[in-house]
Amino acid sequence: MVAKTLFGIEAVLADDLAALGASDIKPLNRAVSFTGDTRLLYRSNFHLRTALKILIPIHESELKDENQLYDYIRSISWEKYLGVDDTLAIEVALKSDLYTHSQFVAQKIKDAVVDQFRDKYGRRPSVDLESPHVRINAYIRNKTITLSLDSSGDPLYRRGYRFRQGPAPLNEVLAAGLIKLTGWKSVPLVDFMCGSGTIPVEAAMMAAEIPPGALGRGYGFQKWRDYDKDLFQEIAHEKKWYSNKTRLPVYASDISPETIRLAMSHARNARVVDQINFQTCHFNDYVPPSEPGIVLINPPYGERIIPDDINSLYAEIGDKLKKSFQGYTAWIFSGNPDALKNVGLKPGKKIPMFNGQLACRFISYSLYSGSKKSHIPDRS
Repeated sequence: MVAKTLFGIEAVLADDLAALGASDIKPLNRAVSFTGDTRLLYRSNFHLRTALKILIPIHESELKDENQLYDYIRSISWEKYLGVDDTLAIEVALKSDLYTHSQFVAQKIKDAVVDQFRDKYGRRPSVDLESPHVRINAYIRNKTITLSLDSSGDPLYRRGYRFRQGPAPLNEVLAAGLIKLTGWKSVPLVDFMCGSGTIPVEAAMMAAEIPPGALGRGYGFQKWRDYDKDLFQEIAHEKKWYSNKTRLPVYASDISPETIRLAMSHARNARVVDQINFQTCHFNDYVPPSEPGIVLINPPYGERIIPDDINSLYAEIGDKLKKSFQGYTAWIFSGNPDALKNVGLKPGKKIPMFNGQLACRFISYSLYSGSKKSHIPDRS
């Protein structure tokens, strides 16, 4: 199987797969390959916080020229995977000189599949782009085509708790990956620019051990012919998810009351609203917990949210961290390298990442309390 993910969190996903019992784990570019059975397939979709999709490769071949695609797809016995009354969708990713238009490739693959059924039965499966019985993923790299079944359906970042987006929402998988990259465990985690709340909600779900799948979303494999409903129900109910109302060490604040209300709504949908310490204030007025921990923020980049002076904003952030968060480790995720220079703190780790198509950096800063010798260990 192959778990798709985002650039920069492949190693985190590999660790998560190992914890689920996967074998033959190999980190790739924006993906991790692994081996497992049907139970692991279901558990991976249900539990993984840092995967976008779980694919099952079914065929791979070399294409000599662009005209060979239709004949190759037509040669595969598609009755193994869908019936004439089922629906299908085709997703295509290209890194090839043979083909340059993904829609053309998707049309060719669809034609070959449905023509096979039409010739044999006089009828053909229909296309359903929204909720098909079978979603076929085709990846063409150079002259190699890999065909996979998409077991996830909707991307796994769609947890089900976010009903309305803020002006610059952070992908849930990316937020979970950032949290895990900090090494955060049980110390306070502070996001004083929380926006619609993705970082604190993902952190609280981790601390509360609520799997993403526990929020009730569906999966592509549930429409497959060999779907084992009893096995999936066993996985979904293998433990009673967190119900303790004790507040967790997760702290979230934002300057906008409306944004905080939105973040609280998302936390409520995720069943963690009682476990997050919400506050409305400007970050300069924020008073952090006295126990040192982790600061994790995703400030504006000057793209979709444009402050009056982006450089001054980052300088203010640096001043606030230096004055109020002594003993903490701060992490800033940003797509504005020039603005980051104004933080005015000595960076530690610098991790290249992306937010969508935008190149970003995830940078840590150790905020010493007193002399350098007396600072707390960097938990990152």
